[in-house]
Amino acid sequence: MGYAGNAEPSYIVPTAISSKVDLGSDDFVRSKAGLHDLEFAIGDEATARAAAFGLKYPIRHGLIDNWNDMERIWQRCFFRYLRCDPEEHHVLLTEPPLNPPENREQAAEIMFETFGVPGMYIAVQAVLALAASWPFRAKEEDRTLTGTVIDSGDGVTHVIPISDGYVLGSCIRHVPLAGLDITKFIHQQLRERGEPVPPEIALDVAKAIKEQHSYVCRDLADEFRRYDAKPDKYISKMTGVHPRTKKPWEVDIGYEKFLAGEMFFNPEIYDDKHPTPLPTLVDRAIQASPIDAKRSLYNNVVLSGGSTLMKNFGKRLQQDLRGIVKDRFDANRRRLAAVGSNFVGSEVKVKVVTHGMQRFAVFFGGSMMASTEQFPRYCHTKAQYEEEGSRIARHNPVFGF
Repeated sequence: MGYAGNAEPSYIVPTAISSKVDLGSDDFVRSKAGLHDLEFAIGDEATARAAAFGLKYPIRHGLIDNWNDMERIWQRCFFRYLRCDPEEHHVLLTEPPLNPPENREQAAEIMFETFGVPGMYIAVQAVLALAASWPFRAKEEDRTLTGTVIDSGDGVTHVIPISDGYVLGSCIRHVPLAGLDITKFIHQQLRERGEPVPPEIALDVAKAIKEQHSYVCRDLADEFRRYDAKPDKYISKMTGVHPRTKKPWEVDIGYEKFLAGEMFFNPEIYDDKHPTPLPTLVDRAIQASPIDAKRSLYNNVVLSGGSTLMKNFGKRLQQDLRGIVKDRFDANRRRLAAVGSNFVGSEVKVKVVTHGMQRFAVFFGGSMMASTEQFPRYCHTKAQYEEEGSRIARHNPVFGF
């Protein structure tokens, strides 16, 4: 969460909530004091008291499934963190692709009825991520709302083709492989090797290795050979102190440095249930798109999310995707030559865009949108809501930056 015009979020709060009494329980209805609704915590504070009061996550797979808890989280976001009066601010919310229209209506009802916002806009996260790459483009004509967004966060990786600001819903591809799976994979490698990592912080150590040491290699076999030939040069060490016993520990970091990123390009090393490499998923998503948009979708592949920040991730994706496209082009040319045709088309350009705002691409794109003068004109207003009801939120006009 944050204010329009900021490059990064003012606060990052996990969507977790803990409370003494469930808002929908009989205990709450029978409460004499009537103040149990205020006795809750969100984010890291909720996680810290989870043992005493339990922990709930109102968002599942990117979709809200507990609106009472989500309303309380929004309440804390407005009043405790941002310290603002929502009745004085237009609000920009984001949604995942293919969010049900009923969810949009429910969000609008809470924003207008509970918080009294003067205006609200619900933007698709992938479109904002596409716009977030604009400041890093040298040419004005490259600033387009047509492209392919690869959004890889903690739980899932989506490939989302977008044409003129509209998400091509039937072409979306996804794979349940993202940051959390990489952390678990590194943890598994350390455990199988018998590294002396304290069990209480094993996942934290694996996450630190992922964020500080992981990278994507050009060729997997060559990378193995380099490590085997000069282990002293390539194997790193990580040290720390046990949080409870205060004893120092040390672990070696070897193959997992490049195997972590390789999971996207050879996923069978982690999970044989989803063996399709990410470049193949991207190619399939674009091939399923309208023919007149395919060249633009290949030429503008934009990365978003923390899992795309590994060194050389964009270069490897571009290399493999170019290989797939070139093989198809050569095969088509041979097929035409076999039947006596002299037709030679132009090769499709493949470009993967990396930039400095990939981790917070969605927020940065939303911040750009909300800071423009025309943003209030695209918002659904409280007056419209009072006249037509929550159905106004079912559709948003495509924002013109």
